[in-house]
Amino acid sequence: MKGKRIPILIAAVLLLVIAAVVAWKMAQRYIPSKEPADLSQVLGVAGEDTAVFFNENLQEVKGITRENQTYLPIQWVNENLNEKFYWDDVEKLLVYTLPDTIVYADRRTMGSTGLPLLLVEDDRVYLSLGLINNYTAVDMASYTDQEHKRIYLDNRWETRQAGTVGRKSAVRVEADIKSPILTQVEKGMELIVLEQSEEWFRVRTGDGHTGYVKSRAISRIESRENPCAMELPEYTSISMDEKVCLVWHQVTHEDANEVMEELMENTRGVNVIAPTWFALTDNKGHYHSYASRSYVDRAHELGVQVWAALDNFNMGDNVNSEILFARTSVRKALIARLMADVKTYDLDGINLDIESIKPEAGPHYVQFIRELSVSCRNEGVILSVDNYVPAGYNAFYNRAEQGRVADYVIIMGYDEHFAGGEAGSVASYPFVKTGIENTLKLVPKEKVINAVPFYTRVWTEKDGKTTSSALGLAGAAKWVEENQVELLWDEDTGQYYGELETDDGLKRVWMEEEESLKLKMDLIRDYDLAGVACWKLGFEPSSIWDVVKVSK
Repeated sequence: MKGKRIPILIAAVLLLVIAAVVAWKMAQRYIPSKEPADLSQVLGVAGEDTAVFFNENLQEVKGITRENQTYLPIQWVNENLNEKFYWDDVEKLLVYTLPDTIVYADRRTMGSTGLPLLLVEDDRVYLSLGLINNYTAVDMASYTDQEHKRIYLDNRWETRQAGTVGRKSAVRVEADIKSPILTQVEKGMELIVLEQSEEWFRVRTGDGHTGYVKSRAISRIESRENPCAMELPEYTSISMDEKVCLVWHQVTHEDANEVMEELMENTRGVNVIAPTWFALTDNKGHYHSYASRSYVDRAHELGVQVWAALDNFNMGDNVNSEILFARTSVRKALIARLMADVKTYDLDGINLDIESIKPEAGPHYVQFIRELSVSCRNEGVILSVDNYVPAGYNAFYNRAEQGRVADYVIIMGYDEHFAGGEAGSVASYPFVKTGIENTLKLVPKEKVINAVPFYTRVWTEKDGKTTSSALGLAGAAKWVEENQVELLWDEDTGQYYGELETDDGLKRVWMEEEESLKLKMDLIRDYDLAGVACWKLGFEPSSIWDVVKVSK
């Protein structure tokens, strides 16, 4: 009998051992881990590198903490916190534009702590937190006195959920009891509750950790207001007391100034004339001027303001906008010349018509607009900026920032189809409507002016080639009449369309005239825009002014 019992006992013992092992393994699944988190791995920092949490999310970017001062890359600051910090990489100068003044700093500029306001390392520029905080509405919390440095930045100013810890608990990297522990929170501590689920809360702790705690550890949750304590400077605007009705006067020689009154006799309701007087000539901010004080005085006698236009194409063969606008000293000199001419000629405004620039020039051009706006604001001069209809490829013109610092943002609501391209309407109704709607997503309606064309194009298609010639409204009407072109209304474009077979090829025209312009003026009134602009004076029949008026 003993021989039979031994195998049974062994089997029983084995079963007990297996059961114990299984029970232990099952228990292990429910026993919380006590492993501390490796903060170097969690935060991805060591030494002076500093982790950045923005709106509670860990960023890829890293700051630098040196001598108890933390710095952030300017590019990241521009993209996420404040785009007005501008770095002149040519003259190695930091520029910040306030409504009525411009602040400058370089790598030698010290802050109140006696430490540099910025770092320049390996062609990368870093701004100190103190500098950022002085000009930016952002909530900051710094934990840079610890081995694994980190900062928290928040610019949402929304109501927060605050939770009170009911019992000592672990805050873990992930929502899992096996996840490593970031820190321990004691009973009575207050946490910022970021996300809630049935089992886990994502929280930020008072000692600067973001992780997960069991939901049952939180005894009470309350809503807390988080108002912005900083009063941001106001970029005040100068605006006319009435809707704008602007017409551009193309001036390419001094004699053109003498026919202003003759051309204006044909108009009705115009309260602004913009002569194309200032043509940039080089990369040092010089321009050729056709300005005339007599012209301004005569315009004022007609009750019309004069906004002189500055362009980069009439004499711009030697102008590279990426070079011109990228130098702070050049922008200063250009603005000084403009302001001197404002006083010399008693100008009411400056109209910027800077076209065909490359994306690389965009930030520099926008900085020029900011800086020019300061001088215009201080001198009581209106600043208007011409823009293409919004599209992805020209987003770098930064209409939102223009809308903050300039007085008027003008949509050049034409050239939908242009010389050298496919035949089509110069400014169809859908094209203009979309341009207005997309601009209004970025710029307040009180600052938006839509420009309409006083011209159209006659297209010629022959042997697979397309060419065109631009005709003013009066000239196009004469061409249609002389060639007996039958015009039919096209609902899709909101224009009359006609075509004609000739020995030179197929002639096609989408007409701009009273009916098509009335539809565009209806859009301007329906969207309650700041007014209308017209290109150009002298291209229009007198009758068009019965339609092109900003009030019904």
